Amino acid sequence: MDGCAGSGDARSADLAPQRRWAMRRLGCTDYVATWRAMQAFTDARTAGTPDEIWLTEHGSIYTLGLAGRREHVLRDNGVPVLKVDRGGQVTYHGPGQLVVYLLMDLKRAQFGVRQTVRRIETCVIEWLGSLGISAYGKPSAPGVYTVVRNAEAKIAALGLRVRNGCTYHGLSVNVAMNLAPFADINPCGYPGLAVTQLADFDVVRTVDQAGAELAPMLASRLASDTLT
Repeated sequence: MDGCAGSGDARSADLAPQRRWAMRRLGCTDYVATWRAMQAFTDARTAGTPDEIWLTEHGSIYTLGLAGRREHVLRDNGVPVLKVDRGGQVTYHGPGQLVVYLLMDLKRAQFGVRQTVRRIETCVIEWLGSLGISAYGKPSAPGVYTVVRNAEAKIAALGLRVRNGCTYHGLSVNVAMNLAPFADINPCGYPGLAVTQLADFDVVRTVDQAGAELAPMLASRLASDTLT
């Protein structure tokens, strides 16, 4: 099983407030420990708790969403498979992928899950555009897509959980990683769906650099009173 360099602790990190958001840079973290920390944060938060963005990177793992079907894992390649409580089907996390967890009070924001998903996708599309990557969303299939060698490919996956009116989980953006494990699943439940990453477009970023660029844009977009 591949691991990412360094280690992180979901309970301690640098904070950089933006409006009602706090951004936590966690480094490389264990998936299960971070998932449990998100659940604990969500259960403990109050109406006055600031929303948080957690930036992290995980070792190799497949995760199946609430409705995820094991049949979308096509073969055993030694990567662990974990059933989790987000939306969506199966995806892969691994070193070189930016994972952005969004712990947000939807009641306070006064917009719903669909609007939240649309705002997240729009933000990622705008960020990719600033890097010279033309991307788009699909109403029927959450996430962000682009075209590589005349074929559609997914560059960012998205899956949220809402508990007591608050979100956790979030999105993953492929930065510079080994994409081979995606070949052993139907990504997001779609047979034959190609995946791509920033490195395929000759965009050079570390996971930390990508997170530092994208997170403030997400905080601004999710705090905005105007949906575009």
